[in-house]
Amino acid sequence: MCGRYTLFVDREELEERFDARFPDSESPFEPRYNAAPGQELPVITNEEPEEFRRLEWGLIPSWADDDSGGLINARAETVDEKPSFRAAYESRRCLVPADGFYEWVETEEDERIGDSRSSSDLRSDGGQQPYRVAFEDDRPFAMAGLWERWEPETTQSGLDAFGGGLEGGADEGPLETFTILTTEPNDLVARLHHRMAVILEPGREREWLTADDPRSCLQPYPGDDLRAYPVSTAVNDPSTDEPSLVEPVDP
Repeated sequence: MCGRYTLFVDREELEERFDARFPDSESPFEPRYNAAPGQELPVITNEEPEEFRRLEWGLIPSWADDDSGGLINARAETVDEKPSFRAAYESRRCLVPADGFYEWVETEEDERIGDSRSSSDLRSDGGQQPYRVAFEDDRPFAMAGLWERWEPETTQSGLDAFGGGLEGGADEGPLETFTILTTEPNDLVARLHHRMAVILEPGREREWLTADDPRSCLQPYPGDDLRAYPVSTAVNDPSTDEPSLVEPVDP
């Protein structure tokens, strides 16, 4: 799965890399060392591919009764079948910029990534030692995502109906959310977890946004240029967001 990631590249480099701009009306871009579900984070949607938009991580289907229980990941293998994702897969795709993501392994698995042990020996769900996965040069990349727009229902009743007052979300506007697609891991990530985020080849990012059938974009990204290294357990707290989180530590 992908439950935390980083995006601390300079704004100018980010805009140049994706040929998109942050709107002047929005708050300035701030580096993120521990992007977490429920936060508003920059994405590039197929609706406005030349602009970064801040959406909340945790997809709420348009037909949901309420805005609870956002879905942070979607399996690439079944995304076109699941009711929660099917409509978004057809017409609301996005790029989720990042320059790394975190995975966890059990603390007793204390041997270094890259040793002689098999991938299955290091695989773990919900472990305690966080690892950061990134390119050797920390360059930004795009994860495949889907986005949705959910609008609260509004009802009128009692005196409010006569006075024009609204109940149930009168002051709330549409909620725009996103999810990150996951797939089978490459050899590197398989030592950490049995799933990984779909990292798109740079030349296929626009294809993911616009193709009628983008399934071929959703392959595991080769691990040749990636590295995985242990980081501080301080990343376990989503309220902690500081540069020290991406520094290597002894596991």
